Amino acid sequence: MKIVVLDGYVLNPGDLSWAPLMELGDCKIYDRTSTVDFNEIASRIADAEVVFTNKTPISAKILERCRNIKYIGVLATGYNVVDVEKAREFGVVVTNVPNYGSEAVGQFAMALLLEICHHIGHHSQRVLKGDWGKNPDWCFWDYPLIELCGKTMGIIGFGRIGQSTGKIAKAMGMKVLAYDVNENEEGRKIADYVLFDELLKNSDVVVLHCPLFPETEGIINKENIEKMKDGVIIINNSRGPLIVEEDLADALNSGKVYAAGLDVVSKEPISDDNPLLRAKNCIITPHISWAARETRQRLLNIAIENLKCFLVEEPINIVGV
Repeated sequence: MKIVVLDGYVLNPGDLSWAPLMELGDCKIYDRTSTVDFNEIASRIADAEVVFTNKTPISAKILERCRNIKYIGVLATGYNVVDVEKAREFGVVVTNVPNYGSEAVGQFAMALLLEICHHIGHHSQRVLKGDWGKNPDWCFWDYPLIELCGKTMGIIGFGRIGQSTGKIAKAMGMKVLAYDVNENEEGRKIADYVLFDELLKNSDVVVLHCPLFPETEGIINKENIEKMKDGVIIINNSRGPLIVEEDLADALNSGKVYAAGLDVVSKEPISDDNPLLRAKNCIITPHISWAARETRQRLLNIAIENLKCFLVEEPINIVGV
């Protein structure tokens, strides 16, 4: 059995082992594959039965050309890089990894928020440059410092990741509101479910943990920002296109939004013309919420288990069914 990994480097830059996957067949691992060169993608998987991809697209055109494929494993939760409908038509099983990093992503959302509240990296650099030592007072700060206890966090999308963030916020003394189309009892132990507009109106911090669907694309836009409190903080380490970036940049520059902490943007890697690069009080990290070694190891383990189950005709984590 021929197995091809199209873009393995981000998942495993060398600190994990591919050996358990290699035991399952003739395995070829590419660090990177062009996301736009049809011929490169097709040539690499032309004779493969099993394909793993993270961000390299498997389009209908690719599937039509590479008819030997029987299984596609997406090395992520989101699977929009695969034309699932065409795969189903051709009898190709597509799986994803639905839950591998909830705790890490929740932790990172809070890290973005805490950086906004305290600017720890900035103040550490001021100390290392000697500014504290030269200061006439015994302490100093040059950003406003924010206490979170008693404030309200509104979380849009309250699945596993949203609930992970909510638990941390609640432990820090915050009131937690949640908006999700699928309410559940576990969520009610952490947050009060409210209507979308009520969440926007009452939250000091708005956190995005919802998937990217047509109905959620651009959910943070000028109209909805106007419904929020003046001085609101927005956190997004879910999907970049959930935010209309020009609208958020305008709101940051006007002060309507006090600050934003983002781990995702609409086009990744970020483009030089992204308006958020020049917006006030905007922290941007390079899509690393998921990238702790422990989290990546868990993702790889689940992806390999998905394939093993497929090989014994008991597939799990199938998408598009």
